Amino acid sequence: VQLQAYGGGLVQAGGSLRLSCAASGRTFSTYDMGWFRQAPGKEREFVAAISWSGGRTYYADSVKGRFTISRDNAKNTVYLQMNSLKPEDTAVYYCAARSGYSSKRTYEYDYWGQGTLVTVSS
Repeated sequence: VQLQAYGGGLVQAGGSLRLSCAASGRTFSTYDMGWFRQAPGKEREFVAAISWSGGRTYYADSVKGRFTISRDNAKNTVYLQMNSLKPEDTAVYYCAARSGYSSKRTYEYDYWGQGTLVTVSS
């Protein structure tokens, strides 16, 4: 599976962005998907995950109620809708695929996209 994340950009605090992650290959619908982020000087951290069917979603406490993960298996795409953005959400956002149950652990993901930069100004 090859992943390509896009949709990042510069937004003011309180604004919204929607990230997309397009996947190649016919087996996208069999993978659980996750979004992670990495701020400068910090470790990569879990943001959200979604099961292969879209029936189960998981969020980091820091984004719960503001971010929504979803997927469209017909389009081989997973989304991250980000609302009420804060300066501390500034990071490079990565999508990842896992052939197993959804996980919050970076090392349990098999495939990674190249990342898209989100910058939130105060």
